[in-house]
Amino acid sequence: MKKVLFMLMSFCMTLGLVTGCNNKKADSAETAAKETSSQEKDESSELIVFAAASMTETLTELGNTYMADHPEVNIQFNFDSSGTLKTQIEEGADCDIFISAGQKQMNQLDISADAEINTDGLDFVLEGTRFNILENKVALAVPEGNPANIQSYADLKKGLTDGTVMLAMGNSDVPVGQYTQKILDYFGLDEEALAASGCITYGSNVKEVTSQVSEAAVDCGIIYATDAYSAGLTIVDTATADMCGQVIYPAAVIKTSENPDAARAFLDYLTSSDADAVFESVGFTPIK
Repeated sequence: MKKVLFMLMSFCMTLGLVTGCNNKKADSAETAAKETSSQEKDESSELIVFAAASMTETLTELGNTYMADHPEVNIQFNFDSSGTLKTQIEEGADCDIFISAGQKQMNQLDISADAEINTDGLDFVLEGTRFNILENKVALAVPEGNPANIQSYADLKKGLTDGTVMLAMGNSDVPVGQYTQKILDYFGLDEEALAASGCITYGSNVKEVTSQVSEAAVDCGIIYATDAYSAGLTIVDTATADMCGQVIYPAAVIKTSENPDAARAFLDYLTSSDADAVFESVGFTPIK
């Protein structure tokens, strides 16, 4: 009887040891899983990208593709006029990457830029990260059917001079508006007088100007070729470099970024052949 009891006790002790080991293994596995999950969470990156409104469609598409391939990265976009974005960055808004539709707005944040442009001595651009990423064209676009029969910038000049054409353009604080002002100067046109006579309407960014043309609220609008493409508008002419200079988009990591390495990696992706194909499909020219 004692022998049987001893055997039962031994069996129970062995069973307890086995169960205990299994429980410890399970606990260890659970702990390891939690540590891995915590590590992945710690390694995740939140990127906030400020970009010119003219890049809305292309960057949204490219951002979604990038996040699908890099689930550890979450990208949030803020699209607006470059002037508005520059002001938001200057005022302390969270931003990892800035892509402007003009050099002026980037220069105003770059301590290495000419002091006559960066008049406040702002230092927001992370050294060594700024580069020119894309070129666009300044296009003269018309509503469906082209009711005013505008075929060129020369026609625009004649119509504005005669007071028979209404033009939509960007405000003076946004790049597309600044390019338009250069075009008006090139043709010897007085913007202030034309606006006072009701021949010019304004938009706070290129998307607002594009909408006025799409809705046929105006006879024509000066926008980027890429915005005309995205909106399905007809381009009747494009400005030459002599008329308004080149339309170059600079990009840079912002100095206050909490994820500069992830920001650099996303900018590297935007210069890849896959990204180039997306940019080129809507009229951008990648700069190499």
